[in-house]
Amino acid sequence: MTKRQITIKDIAKALSISPSTVSRSLADHPDISRETKSLVLAYAKEHKYKPNPLATSLRTNQNKTIGVILPEVVHFFFSTVLSGIEDEAEKEGFRILVSHTREEYKKEVRAAQAMLEARVSGVLASVAKSTEKYDHFQELIDNDIPLVFFDRICRGILTDRVVVDDYNGVCSAVNYLIETGCRRVAFFGSPSQLAISNNRRMGYEDALIRNRIAVDPELIIICDNYGDALEMTARMLSLPNPPDAFFAVNDETAVGILNKAKALGYRVPEDISVCGFTNNSICELSEPTLTSVDQHGYEVGAMAMRLLLDHINGKREDCKVVSKIIKTKLIRRQTTR
Repeated sequence: MTKRQITIKDIAKALSISPSTVSRSLADHPDISRETKSLVLAYAKEHKYKPNPLATSLRTNQNKTIGVILPEVVHFFFSTVLSGIEDEAEKEGFRILVSHTREEYKKEVRAAQAMLEARVSGVLASVAKSTEKYDHFQELIDNDIPLVFFDRICRGILTDRVVVDDYNGVCSAVNYLIETGCRRVAFFGSPSQLAISNNRRMGYEDALIRNRIAVDPELIIICDNYGDALEMTARMLSLPNPPDAFFAVNDETAVGILNKAKALGYRVPEDISVCGFTNNSICELSEPTLTSVDQHGYEVGAMAMRLLLDHINGKREDCKVVSKIIKTKLIRRQTTR
C-alpha cells in the first residue's frame, strides 16, 4: 500500500505548532525564528514532505490570487455575487480561487486554512449558517491577509464588509403587503446567528408595528428551504386564524409556500399573497410569477472586490473599517395584490 504524503497540518500536529507557522517556516518567512525553521525543515525532510503544487503556485503568484469562500455556489444570489467578483478581479489581472463550504462550519475552517497556506493576496468571505466561531477568519488577518466579508458577516472581526440593506428591504416589502390589504403576515426566516436573519426579522416586525398590527409569534418560524416550506405552510394554513400573506427569507422558500398554498386550494394572490427575497430567476418561472426583493448580488460582489483590491494595492491610508450597504428594490409580480 502506498504511504500517504504528509501535509502541513500533519507537521503542525507533530510539532505542536500552528499550520500557518509551518507554512511560513517552509517559505523562509522572516517572522519565524531560526530554531522553529530548523525544526520544521528537519521534520519535513525526515518524513519526505512534498509541497502541494497548487499552494506553491499560488504563493509564487500571491499578488494575483484572491480567495473566495462561499456558502453555496448554485444559489442564485451567490452565483451573481461571484460574477461581480470575477469581473472586478479580471480588470486588474487577478484570478480567484473559490471554496464552497456547503453551509458547513468545518469546511469553512478548512477553506480558510487552505487560503492561508496558499498565501493568497486577500480573501472575500460569506459565512455559513452553522458558523458561530470565527477564529479561522481572525487568523487570516493576523497573518496579514486582507479580509472582506460580504452579505453574511461576522460583527466581532474588525474588517471591511459589504451588506445588503436587509432591514429596509423586508420592511418595505411587508409594508407593501399591508398596504394591499393583508393583516396576518407570516414570516419564514433563517437561523438567528446570522446577522442578516436578525435584520430581516426586525424589518418584518417594525413594518407590522408601524402599521399598528400586533406581532404574533405564532406566525414567525425558522424555515429557509423549499422542502420545509411545503410542510410548514400546511401547518400555518391549518391555524384557527391563518395568515393571509407570507414573507419568505429567500425565493426557494417562497415558491414552496406558493405551491403548497395552491395545492391546498388557495388562490394566489386573491386569498394569500406571497413575497420572496433575492429576485431569483425562478421568480419569472413560477405560476403565478413571484414578487421578490432584489438584492443586487452582482453589485455586492463587485463592491467587495473593489474594497479588497484597495487594501492589496495600498490605496487605504487609514485603518478605519469600511461598511458598504447595497440598497434593495421590491419587484412586484403576480403573487401580490
